[in-house]
Amino acid sequence: MNAQLLVEEPIAASGLNTARIVLKPNPYQIDYFASVAWADRAPNLVQTLMVESFENSRKIVSVGRETTGLRADFILKNELREFQAEYYDRDTGSAPDINVRISGTLIRMPQRQIVDRFEAEHEMTAASNRFVDVIRAFDEALGKVLSKLVRETMTGMAQIRQ
Repeated sequence: MNAQLLVEEPIAASGLNTARIVLKPNPYQIDYFASVAWADRAPNLVQTLMVESFENSRKIVSVGRETTGLRADFILKNELREFQAEYYDRDTGSAPDINVRISGTLIRMPQRQIVDRFEAEHEMTAASNRFVDVIRAFDEALGKVLSKLVRETMTGMAQIRQ
């Protein structure tokens, strides 16, 4: 597609807007894994992976962060709503469920017209409670969410460009 897309950094609640890896022992409490962290704050990490996902799709001429100064045909605003390991109703030592959810709003520029709104979510259980399996599950769940996000965004852009 001959269009340029800017991907904004996801908005996130303060509990997710950190480099610490979130775990939820119940729906009403946030905690963090001890002595480990993501390489960057979760919203920045997710934004980087979003941009890479669009680039890897090879379906768009140009994509970048909003800070690049690219003249955009479209802007993707998004919100990181879930990005945690959940241990609800689990025995100590059992594998957590990983929950990743991102909502997106595609905006046509320069009109600032909302083209589409969508949400992508994926939940899965880690293979074990070992930290390496928890991270693999995060990677797989986020990959599924980003794949859907790219498809929905490209569909919305194509409908406008016709």
